[in-house]
Amino acid sequence: MANERKFFVGGNWKLNGDRQSIDGIIQFLNAGPLDENTEVVVSPPAIYLDYVKSKLGASVATSAQNCYKLSKGAFTGENSAAMAKDVGATWVILGHSERRHVFGETDELIGEKVKHVLSEGLGVIACIGEKLEEREANQTNDVVFRQTKSIAANISDWSRVVLAYEPVWAIGTGKTATPDQAQQVHKDLREWLAQNVSAEVAKACRIIYGGSVSAGNCRELATKGDVDGFLVGGASLKPDFVQIINARKA
Repeated sequence: MANERKFFVGGNWKLNGDRQSIDGIIQFLNAGPLDENTEVVVSPPAIYLDYVKSKLGASVATSAQNCYKLSKGAFTGENSAAMAKDVGATWVILGHSERRHVFGETDELIGEKVKHVLSEGLGVIACIGEKLEEREANQTNDVVFRQTKSIAANISDWSRVVLAYEPVWAIGTGKTATPDQAQQVHKDLREWLAQNVSAEVAKACRIIYGGSVSAGNCRELATKGDVDGFLVGGASLKPDFVQIINARKA
């Protein structure tokens, strides 16, 4: 079943990069070689989207890290999906834990953003995940199902949606969910989609894992049947990212 879903690897650069370091990243991505069976997307800071798109080879797409729920207006400091699209981006990351927990974005707002971005014709990498205290209280499924419900309520076309499960306790901490822990949550999410959306969506939707993915752990994670790729943070700034992209290649 997993083979029907194209492996998807996103690189979330977060608040990192300048032209000099970005040139280095583009150099190793363009040199590759990158597994042609993997869909690759990089997400630079908005201010560099145009620059990155102009230098990257055609096999790597670009994504905004966030955007607002409207296309224009008096929203100082925000960017819109239309602007991202105008400079060649084809995806937007929404609901990342840093947006939720550092900037206070609610499930409701994230849902509204998902609806808007899809209406603009872009794809959405929608992030969900629990905090450490929630996992320790056995609330993982409660949290990720609640977050997914707010996202799912705003989606009519699932073909342009990738779900990214990112346990907050594993992001940038060096801790990674074990491959079995990741697989279990992905499997539970797929069952939730089957029951609450449709069996077709559950089968086709790519659920990717994020949380301290590295060249050292990516291959084992990639063997799990419900892990359809990765959303990579810090490691996407380094040449190791090529190995992560190629995690499924023999």
